[in-house]
Amino acid sequence: MIERIHWLGHASFRINGPPNTDAPVVYIDPWRLPTDSVPADIILVSHDHHDHCSPNDIAQILQDSTTVIANPRAAEVIGPKVQVLRPWQGAINVNGVSIRAVPAYTIDKAFHDKAFDGLGFLISLMRHDIYFAGDTDLIPEMDKIGCDIALLPVGGVFTMDYDQAAEAVKHLHPRYAIPMHYGQEVRGSKDDGRRFCQMITNGTQAMELPIENPHFQY
Repeated sequence: MIERIHWLGHASFRINGPPNTDAPVVYIDPWRLPTDSVPADIILVSHDHHDHCSPNDIAQILQDSTTVIANPRAAEVIGPKVQVLRPWQGAINVNGVSIRAVPAYTIDKAFHDKAFDGLGFLISLMRHDIYFAGDTDLIPEMDKIGCDIALLPVGGVFTMDYDQAAEAVKHLHPRYAIPMHYGQEVRGSKDDGRRFCQMITNGTQAMELPIENPHFQY
């Protein structure tokens, strides 16, 4: 499944099913996408900040049949025909993909107050549960989230840092952990993905994914 997860920079991902199948194409927080990006079957938007909720990028990959799912504040930015989820709502089943919204918030940073209903997503695809944590701190709710693959912010400043993300891995018990939300968009965090991976020693395999997007050069 790891080879089907494509990091598009910052907190943006594309998840593809196996080739030569009808498995859907899922985008998470698409932002600054390459011009040749493939159309989406499902688009997930965690919250309304511009580097996660980009109507122009959504329009680039939108089809008539695309399902767009967002939290309430992001839905107001994107416009009509968006399915709104709040934390713990779901699961929505779209083309064989199960999607559940989970909480994402920061405890001591004003950027992502719990009252904003920011989302992470638990995406079940091809017998794998993929947890996209969103913009979050290490929060108690992570004890209730089991997953095979965890996509975790590590850059600090606006989210948890790599130390806290490594602690989150101990609560989540994933088979694989992938860092995100670090690099040129978060000051001082260029090497934090590597630092995070070096800290994971509890049986989880941590790995940095290459950025498959020319608009991000870390």
